[in-house]
Formats: sequence, structure tokens, C-alpha cells
Amino acid sequence: MNKKRIIYLIGAVIVLLLGYKGLGDKNGFYKSAYNDELPTEQQSSQQPQDEGKEYKSTGDASLLDVKLPERLDNQTVRYKAITVYYNKHYRVPNCVAYELTSTMTSMADSRDAENRADYKFEKDHNVRGCPDWWEYKESGYTRGHMAPAMDMRWDKTAMAECFYMTNICPQLDEMNDGEWRHVEEAVHKWSRTAKRLVIFTGPILTNDMKRIGKHQDIAVPESFFKVIYSPEQNRAIAFVMENKGMPNSWTNYATTIDKVEALTGYDFLASLDDKVENVIESKQNIKDWPKYYPSR
Repeated sequence: MNKKRIIYLIGAVIVLLLGYKGLGDKNGFYKSAYNDELPTEQQSSQQPQDEGKEYKSTGDASLLDVKLPERLDNQTVRYKAITVYYNKHYRVPNCVAYELTSTMTSMADSRDAENRADYKFEKDHNVRGCPDWWEYKESGYTRGHMAPAMDMRWDKTAMAECFYMTNICPQLDEMNDGEWRHVEEAVHKWSRTAKRLVIFTGPILTNDMKRIGKHQDIAVPESFFKVIYSPEQNRAIAFVMENKGMPNSWTNYATTIDKVEALTGYDFLASLDDKVENVIESKQNIKDWPKYYPSR
């Protein structure tokens, strides 16, 4: 075999290998839960995008927008499945917003869903003021997810990013694993029949919060809120709980979005027509939502 023929064959093999690699690259076909063309203040890129599961949002992503008081320190970060409004001054999120659909929940509850044990808390180095996981050690507080991991098990990247410390607040275990968890479980169940839920969760920030961490600069909120809106049923409900063991059933802490807005100064669901928004945000009837009986 002459030298030119050998060079030709080697070149053909290289071309074939490159072509095969391109066909095997699944990053190109992945569809994000949000439209990547939407304007964002910051798109986190710390975690590599995996092929994940095929999923496309069923609704208007503008419902996830929250109007915050101008005086409030904020950096908005749009991850794959959650939007974090982060406060570098308090080193906790102002609010975390995400959607949860029946499709997502079915995938999250399936046998091949992501396993929480495979993920660890991580610092997002792209976000100013984000703590490291070890800064909560020996503080007496757990790393409380605002967007819970149970809702993110449908996708690898969504799961990894919900373990960023930008999605975390200090919570006492009595609260995190108590009635607060029962609210999270109820929301997860509601999403199975609601088609789509829009959820906002966060701390109620005050000026005199306790601090933890190496430099005593991570704020410990005294209470938390959760706002849930169902576009399909055109109804909403909210919850406010103190950062401690709550003595009553989770349903006793139901309230209106109006109440949460009064406590925080935030404006939720601002993209809705004002007349619709005003009616929805003034109601809190827990009986409008499917019954949920948590295991004790």
C-alpha cells in the first residue's frame, strides 16, 4: 500500500469519527423548561448542561417575575428550572420562583428520577455573596431548600442547581422537616391534577435578623412564605410559617397573597390583568384545593 493511500484512509477514518461524535451530542436537542431567548439578568453556567429529559414549558414564563422594592438588594439569576432573586447583603434569596407541571411531577415520581443522595450542596461562584455549604456547619440550622429537591427530580441539571446555596436559607429542623415539609408535599401532590402551578418561596426579611456563618453575615429569617398559583383553575393560596416547630396542622397557616405582599413588599403575578390579580390574591380557601393528609 503506497504512502498516499495510507494518508487518504487515515483522513477518512478521522472524518467518520468526527461525524459520529456530532450525532451523539445530545446537548443540541435538549429543550429547556424556559425559552432561552427570554431576556435574563444572568444565566448561570456553572453546571454543564446534560441531555436531561425532553420538556417544554406549558405557559407564560413572565408569571415567574416578581417586582421587588427598589431599596432591596437583588441579583436575579435564571437557572434551568428556577429563578432566584438573590440578596448578597443578607446572603440568602429574597425569593425563588419556579413552575411545576403534571408532566414534571410524573417524571419526578418515576422510578428513573434523580436520587437526592447523588447531589451535594454547592456554592454558585457566579453569584455575589453566595455562601459555601460549610458556612452552615454547627450553626444549629439546616440548609433549607426554597425550591424543594422533590420537585426537581425530573432532570439532572434542575436537581443540581436546586442544591446551589443561592436556593438555600437557614431553617430550624423542626420547621424544615415539620409542617413546612407538609406544605411542600401538598404542593407536589396538587401539581399532579392542576396541570401547571407557579410557585414562589422565600424568607420574610427584617432588619433585626440573627446571623450565622464564619463571619456572622448569613441572615436567619424568622419566618417564610410560599405562594401557589394555578393558572388552569385560576386560583391561588399562600402560607406563612415561623422558623420554628409549628404546633398546628399545615392547613392552619394558609393565608392570602395579599398578606404575603404586605409582609414582604413584593408584587407577585404582576403580569396578570389587575382585576383578575386582585380577586385571586385576596382568597385563601384551603377547601378549594385537593385534600392532602401527610404521614406523621
